[in-house]
Order: sequence, then structure tokens, then C-alpha cells
Amino acid sequence: MPINENRNFSEEIVSLVRGKYSPAILREKIEDYHENSIADALALMTVAERQRLYRIIDTEMLADVLSYVDDDVLTTYLKEMSTSFQAKIISELDSDRTVDFLKSLDKKERDTIISLMDRSKMKEVAMLATFDEDQIGSRMTTDFITVRKDLTVPEAMKALISEAADNDNITTIYAVNQDGTFYGAVSLKDLIIARKEDNFESLITTSYPFVYAKEEIDSCLEWIKDYSEDSIPALDDSNHIIGILTSQEVVDIVDTEFGEDYAKLGGLSAEEDLEEPMKLSVRKRLPWLIVLLLLGMVVSSVVGIFEKVVAQVTVLMLFQSMVLDMAGNVGTQSLAVTIRVLMDDTVKTKQKLALVWKEGRIGLTNGVILGAASFALAGLYLHFAKTEPWNMAFTISACIAIALVIAMFVSSLVGTVIPMFFKKVGVDPAVASGPLITTLNDLTAVISYYGLAWILLINVMHY
Repeated sequence: MPINENRNFSEEIVSLVRGKYSPAILREKIEDYHENSIADALALMTVAERQRLYRIIDTEMLADVLSYVDDDVLTTYLKEMSTSFQAKIISELDSDRTVDFLKSLDKKERDTIISLMDRSKMKEVAMLATFDEDQIGSRMTTDFITVRKDLTVPEAMKALISEAADNDNITTIYAVNQDGTFYGAVSLKDLIIARKEDNFESLITTSYPFVYAKEEIDSCLEWIKDYSEDSIPALDDSNHIIGILTSQEVVDIVDTEFGEDYAKLGGLSAEEDLEEPMKLSVRKRLPWLIVLLLLGMVVSSVVGIFEKVVAQVTVLMLFQSMVLDMAGNVGTQSLAVTIRVLMDDTVKTKQKLALVWKEGRIGLTNGVILGAASFALAGLYLHFAKTEPWNMAFTISACIAIALVIAMFVSSLVGTVIPMFFKKVGVDPAVASGPLITTLNDLTAVISYYGLAWILLINVMHY
């Protein structure tokens, strides 16, 4: 029978749930679908329809289905179940997701559910809950397999098979010493193709990367990203494996970190979402907006100093926003690169100075190129569109070009040096740099633009 590539499995599952099948027949039909398709179908159902499905499929399959939904959706679905049923389901989920769900409950609900969970799960959850949100341990999973390094290949395979039923992450098997401390890692492929007479210890990679569960995420994120392993073990202070950091979790961490940094560049204390109350969003943004307002008044006062220049050469106003915008764009680019580099705490002073030198040259080179283009285009525009004489048109465009070169060069330096300064004094560069750099770049652009106009147009050309 040919496969219909246009089949909508989610809608098929919803139709089954809304049908008149007995629980046994419905379970049999639902089990023919992949858990991910069932997870997608849940979003199309009413609460009553989902609750009907919860009762029909077994808890292990339901836990597999819920592993495909986001954390906020998982919380919604779990709260549609009875307390005892919640305890059964979260006992089947990864411990890190269980902890996240329990944190969303009040203390009374949390204590009730924990008391209904099986003892081994309770211990894992209690252990994960001890870590702060910014520590590696808060993002690890306890779903992993260990074998002793002194086993034979057949014994190691037997140990793998016995643990595989309760663990999904079996691509990498971790080897431990007799005292349980971390020794190295073996890939599943190498173990499968090994012969029974091979030395198991020779299959172990002893230079395998690892992290400590109490380490700060920020301090080792760059180091973790350098490896392409599907998982990295997290150790306690005694070098025993207590969890692993999966590649998917690393991707999520990177996404979260960059999302937070992006929010901070806008002057926010943390990344906002759709669920955040309006008052809280206002409280986050208002302080920085007040600072920006005051700094903006400083820029306006500087423009006021050149009021006579603007009054005599009003055509200058046409190009002010272009010069300011280009300065701001260059500063933002340098800031983004610098924040990225500063995330790595191992970067040395020499490397930072090299970055300043590089960004300065980039800003100057781009300034010269764009300055030359603006000199030609602005000169032609002023002559043909504004009927300025050739010499005056290109004198004005020369002011624009030189101001653009100076502004872009200085902005690239400011966008690099300022975040480094804040990092040095212990202030988060992502939070503090953005608004300040924007204002400093505006000041640089305004002073260079109108200062050159005052010198060339007023004092030299007597416009």
C-alpha cells in the first residue's frame, strides 16, 4: 500500500479519540502512532478529550508522549490530572523535567506529589533540586548508563542490556572505577562490534570531557560547546557521575543564554515572555528608559551648541540621521562580537587588545568605503536635487564622508572597549553596555558632523 505523504496524523488521532471505540480498541489504535504525533494531537483536543486519552493509554507511553511537549505545556497537561496520577506520570519522566514541574506548584501540592512518588525517583528529584538555576546540575538528567571498567566485553554488554530498559541515553556508556568514580566513556557502536575476547578497558576513551555539577553554566559553556559529544557527564565533588548534560540540553542552554543577552542589550534585566505581567515588564524597562532619556538630553544639548551651524546650513539636517544610524550600527556590531568573546572567561588580556585593534581597523575600513560612497552620492544629490553649486555640494558631502569615517571608527572602538571595562569592574556588560554605547556613539557622530561643518562650511567656505 503506497504511503500517503499528506496524511495528518494528529487529526487522525483526534478523530479516533472522538470516535465511539471501546478503551481497549482505542488503545490498540493509538499505539500504532508515534509519540510525537500523539503529543501534537493533544494540542488539538479539549481538556475532556485529553483526560479521556490519559486514562486509556498506559502511564509509560503517556510519559513518552509528554516528553515531546514544552515545559509550559507539560505543566498545563499535568495539572489536568489527579494528584495521584500526576505522581505516576512524573515518576516516568526525566528527573530534570520533574523538578521543573514541581517548582511550579505551591508547597502543599509539591509535598503531596513527592510523597506519592517512588523512593528512587524521590532521591533523584531531591538531589537535582539542590542546585541553583545557574549551575550545571540544574540542567542535567539522571538518565545514563555506567559500567565498571574491569568488566569483560560480554559482562559490559550484559550490564548495558540490563540498564537499557530504564534509560534512553545509551549512545554513550560511561566507565567507572571500582569505587564508582568516573574513568572514561565507551561508544555503543564500539561495544557492539567488539569481540568477546577483546579487552574492554581498551575500548574506553579516558580523555572524555566532563564537568562538575556545581560549576556555573556561564563559566564552562564555551568549553562545552567545543566538543561534539552527544552527552557530557556531570560529576559531584567526589568525582562520581550524578548526571549527564545532553547535546539537546546544551543547545537549549545556548539558546537561553543568547536570548537573555539579547534582552539585556535592550536594557532589560531578563528575557520577557508572553506570560509576564505588564507591571513587571514596565518595572524592568522603565529605569533604563529614564537613563536613556537623560542621556538623550545630553545629546540634544550638544546639538544645541551647533544651532548656528544648522541655521546657516539647514541642508545638513538631511544627513544627520544617516551619520548617527551608521555609528549606532557599527557600535552594535562591535558590541555583539565583544559580548560573545567575553562569555569565555579564559580569554587573556593580549587577546582582548587584539580584538580592540581588529574592531578598530574594521570600523575604519568600513568607514572609508561608506564615506567614499556617501561623498559621491550626497554630492550629486545636493547638486541636482537641491541645486547647490558643485563646490559647495561636494564640500558638504565631504563633511558627511569625513564625519562618517570618524564616527564609525570611534563607534567600533567604543563598542569594544566599554563592555570590556564593565566586565573588568564586575558589571554585566550585556546590561550596561547597550544604552551607554548608543549615547556615546550619538555624541561622537554629532560632534564630528557639525564640528566639521562649522570648520569647513562656516570658517573656510563662508557659506
